[in-house]
Amino acid sequence: MKRVVITGVGAITPIGNNIDTFWNNLLAGTCGIDFIKSFPTDDIPVKVAGEVKDFVPTEHGMDAGSVRRSDRYSQFAMCAANQAVADSGIKDQIEPERFGVYVGSGIGGMHTFVNETEKLLTKGPKMISPLFVPMMISNIASGNIAIAHNAQGPCLPVVTACATGSHAIGEAYRCIAGGFADAIIAGGAEASVHPLSVGGFMNSKALSRSEDPLKASIPFDAERSGFVIAEGAGVLVLEEYEHAMARGAKIYAEICGYGNTCDAYHYTAPRPDGSCAARAIKIALDQAGFDAEKDVLHINAHGTSTPLNDKSETQAFKLALGEEAARKAHICSTKSMTGHMLGAAGAVEVIAAALALKNGIVPPTIGLNTPDPECDLNYTPNKAEKVALTAAISTSLGFGGHNACIALRKI
Repeated sequence: MKRVVITGVGAITPIGNNIDTFWNNLLAGTCGIDFIKSFPTDDIPVKVAGEVKDFVPTEHGMDAGSVRRSDRYSQFAMCAANQAVADSGIKDQIEPERFGVYVGSGIGGMHTFVNETEKLLTKGPKMISPLFVPMMISNIASGNIAIAHNAQGPCLPVVTACATGSHAIGEAYRCIAGGFADAIIAGGAEASVHPLSVGGFMNSKALSRSEDPLKASIPFDAERSGFVIAEGAGVLVLEEYEHAMARGAKIYAEICGYGNTCDAYHYTAPRPDGSCAARAIKIALDQAGFDAEKDVLHINAHGTSTPLNDKSETQAFKLALGEEAARKAHICSTKSMTGHMLGAAGAVEVIAAALALKNGIVPPTIGLNTPDPECDLNYTPNKAEKVALTAAISTSLGFGGHNACIALRKI
């Protein structure tokens, strides 16, 4: 198996539209959650979201024509991919047939879908845009990114709800490790801060109804009441180690393990004992050669701020690591600052974990003021912590029981 490293990163998020801004705001504990600006909320109880701010896609390498032909989620994906490819310096340094794209979305073109449905209902099918399907489908971000960067190798978008970004990275890791590509642009994107998706999540009792943005997404806190929907994209360039070294690429971290399991329990709720999520974590850690006695571990938790997730995820950490090692781990949930970016969440959080590992700083879990007795590990409350980390994992758990864990090592 070949070694795989991260050589480029890009992000469009509620706390920054480039990596430096994103990372600095994470360390500062900046909350990107605010009152919803994109549509009125007077007649619904959900008032806040993690919306991307000041986003101008033409400032991130997209031309005006491409913007018009792309759903918002695809714009996020393309802009984050452009950042990651530029950051990696891989342009003209790789054979096109050895260059792939694995960028997924949990939902896809929600805005396009609703806009064209409204045309159908008010004006009839003849008025539906001929671009409806290629703008809506959840694989089109990968296709557009491949076109833009002449990536003629494997192109495999993943759709696993909130685990999409992590599964895309994990499957890209396996592809490169198996020798089928030299580099892959991997990650996830989502743009579902929209009345339709908010209404659906709201009526399933999943969303926080807090009217205080600072108290809406509070993972592992006893007063948590639901997640905060958010939007954006996270994209990484994964590269075979020798290929990266030969061209003198900078390296953020090495991907050393990937766990992929299913709860096979319920279509929205996690398995309460965390056993299947724990197995994904253990698979990734075992592949990475994790040593509980020697390694200093950081965990970027899924940490959604829902009553069920945070409790079962805490159990999963204890099952996978053992009680003692779980208590030594330096854990955080960056969703306390970004909100839940759905299909983009896992990729953004792998980026955060890689930056934490590289820089030796664990971002905080903000808003954690009333610890839940059933969530009794070290979640780095409210203030970033300097730690000499040697290993990191990022966990993602999606509707349908999808569990993913990516393991990283400092290099």
